[in-house]
Order: sequence, then structure tokens, then C-alpha cells
Amino acid sequence: MSESLAKKLAAALASREERNIRRRLPDPALSLSPSTPGSISDLTTAPAISPTPRPPHAAPVDFSSNDYLSLSTSPHLRARVLSALNTSPSILGSGGSRLLVYNHAHAALEARLARTFRSPAALLFNSGFDANAGFFACVPQTGDALLHDEAIHASVHDGARASRIAPRMLRPFAHNDIGALRAALRALWGECAALREGRSVVFVAVESVYSMDGTVAPLRAILDGMDEVFPAGNVHLVVDEAHATGLYGPGGRGMVALLGLEDRVLARLHTFGKALAALGAVLLTNTLIRDYLLNYARPLIYTTSLNNAAIIAASCSFDLLEDGTAERLAAQVLEHSTYLQERLRASLAASSIPAHVLALPARLQQQHQQPSMAQPLTPIIPLLTPRARALSAHLLAHGLNARPISWPTVPKGMDRVRVCLHAGNTRAEIDALINASIAWAAGIAQDERTWPEGDRTQIEEGVGGMGSSGCNLLESKL
Repeated sequence: MSESLAKKLAAALASREERNIRRRLPDPALSLSPSTPGSISDLTTAPAISPTPRPPHAAPVDFSSNDYLSLSTSPHLRARVLSALNTSPSILGSGGSRLLVYNHAHAALEARLARTFRSPAALLFNSGFDANAGFFACVPQTGDALLHDEAIHASVHDGARASRIAPRMLRPFAHNDIGALRAALRALWGECAALREGRSVVFVAVESVYSMDGTVAPLRAILDGMDEVFPAGNVHLVVDEAHATGLYGPGGRGMVALLGLEDRVLARLHTFGKALAALGAVLLTNTLIRDYLLNYARPLIYTTSLNNAAIIAASCSFDLLEDGTAERLAAQVLEHSTYLQERLRASLAASSIPAHVLALPARLQQQHQQPSMAQPLTPIIPLLTPRARALSAHLLAHGLNARPISWPTVPKGMDRVRVCLHAGNTRAEIDALINASIAWAAGIAQDERTWPEGDRTQIEEGVGGMGSSGCNLLESKL
């Protein structure tokens, strides 16, 4: 490597180190083992709310991963996958790109998912990132526009930058703000004759569940607003369901299915690597777009496809969605979410913890305007604090792994410890998380005079308006 390049790269990393935002891989010692509390083993060997003593030197309890249903430690899923692998004639490799090698397992899974999700067509991708980047890079045409929630995933930004969309036609709107979306749509209507006349299209990109905020998109209101401004129908919604897959809707089919909106959404993305404990993603859309992606989506065309073992594992995970296992586990997760929010809210109030020390976001304290959402919204609970790294370290010292999140992953001034709940967590573990967080916050509150005024101002402003300030457009989320 040249000295010039090395200096520039090192300087960039040093700058992040100085600002306390340099990323590093988690310590391997934090990984879960099947016997560790927080795994699904607890659900299959003891009552779900029974405390499980942590063995000495055990890995910390998982409050960080996206393994919402705890399927990664499910003995039942493990046995099912191993049995399927043992009886499959081919498990190693895929042979190359989907366009070079016909793989029956891939085609069979796509056909199954199209039926399961009641979609005209399905197309597998190696990851949700690849699917988003591939779709938004090639499907929008010259003259089209893209409106996206300001908290949208970084993969949408990457795809849009590679697309034919003119920069001035690529616009964010305030997080989950229907008024802001309508205003952005009206602005496009007024500015662009091709859109008014139906010769061009507006794409609207949202996530059904947002992974950093724990918020849920008001999908029906979004669609109604789109139809109101563009009654001719040349506006299309694309929904990323990565953090809703397995958790919501009949058979874990996501928020779009829960609300019965399949016919009003152009494309849905479901990923296999979070609640399903597998690998890969599927884009659900119509047959024309599927064929177009096969011809133009570079992340699909110019890469080796998922190996057969990954396809088998994903198929086994979908078996658990179809037999009702996932719905039972999802109910457990959402019960945990209710318990954590209610207990933490009460504990913060009883301990008189100032909001600028530790707080729940206001959005999680409000009832979401979706009548069919009778359960708690999400398993993702942000603990807002400008000292997220310190709180995370304190929790880790108490055997609890919840990771700090700061800018540029979230907006400046909105640092938080991101708590992810899982089916395998116990009430005792959740109580330990609450108690450790309150104890830390109480200690900080006693010494408030050491806090910079800017820290207090930023968090006090942010707690009431979480998401309104927007994420960095180029690096919005993990």
C-alpha cells in the first residue's frame, strides 16, 4: 500500500476515534451458546418466565442481536435443518450465478414463498442489502422520483445513487410523518409535468419496522396519502420488512400481510437472517419486475448465489412459520416488550431519573394509529442517553449485552443503547436489565454537575421528537 493512501485511511480512522464513533467488531466472547440464558432452550425446557441462573463465566445475556424469535438456538430448528441436510443430494455450493446454473432448491423456495406471501412472483437475493440496492439501482427509470423515509436503510441510498434518478428527484421526508410525505408528493406534482401526466413514476420507500427506533410505519395512511395526491396510480410503495418478518401478520408474513395491503404494495422485502436465523432475502413483486431484475440487477447477476445449505436452512425456518411455532414465539417477544416498557417507565419515574440522563423515546409511549395492532409494537427498545457507551459497558459488567448506537448510524444527539428482546429472554433477565440501567442512571444523576450543557440540551430536545431530526443520508443505519 502506498504511504499516501495509508496516511489518508489512518487519518479517517483517527478522526472517528477522536469523536468516539469508530466502529469495531464485538468481542467474540459475547457470542451466545445454546445453554446461555436468552436462548430458545429456556422456552423448551422450562416455563418461559422462569429465571435461569447464569453459569460462571457464561456469555452475557443477549439483548443485542436481531435473533428475535431465538431460533438460532432452537434445538427443534437445529434438528430439522440437520435432518434436511442429511437427506439432500446437494448441500455444498451453488455453482455460480443464478443465470449460469439452475438450482432446483432455489426455484422451489421462490415458488413456495410466492405462495406463502400471496405474491405474483418471488426472487431470492444473497442479502436484504443486495435486494434493496439492486431494486433501487435499476427499476426506477429516467424522469422518475424517489421519496424515502429519512430513517431508511443505507442500502436504499446506495441503490438510489447508482440509479437513473436525478439528484433533485431523490428526497427524504420526516420519519413516519404523513403530512411531510403528502407535502413532498404535492411538491413533485407541482414541479414535474411528466409526473402529473403519468409518464413518470414516484417510488416511496419505507420500512415496516425501523431497527434503530423501534417504530412502525403507518402503512395504510402512507398508501392513502399517495393515492390522494397521485390518483392516476403512478406512485408505488416499496416496503422493507426485514425487521417484521416472523414477528407480525398471519404466519409471520409481516406488517403488509397483517393489514391486508398486499395488492397495494409494489414490492416487499423479507430477509432470512434476523428472526428466521438463516441467510438471504426474498423480494416479492410482480412477474415483470422479477424478469427485469434478472436482467438488470447487478447484485443478483454478478455474484455467486446462496449455497444449497443456506436455501435448506431458510426453508426449514419457513416450516416453523407455517406450523404456528413462530406466532407463539412472536407473542412471547411482544409480551416481553410490554413488560420492559411498562416496568422501565415506572422505574424511571419512581427514581426521578432526568430525561437527559436516561429516557425512553416519546414515540414508544404513544398508541400507534393502527387498529389491528393489538400487541406491543416492536421488540426494539432504544434507551436514550448521551453516554450510551458508558451505559453499555455498565450493562456488560452485569452480564447483559446491549450495544451502544451513535452517529452516523443515528442522528446526532440521539445516542442510545439499542435493546433487542427475544423469545428466549426471561423475566428475570429483563428485570436485571432494568435494574442495572436504573442503578447506572441514578449514579449519573447524582453527579449531574459534571455533564456538559450540550449533552443535556441535545437529549432533552431529542427525547420528545425522536426521528424528527433525521439520520445522515449516506449512512443511516446498521
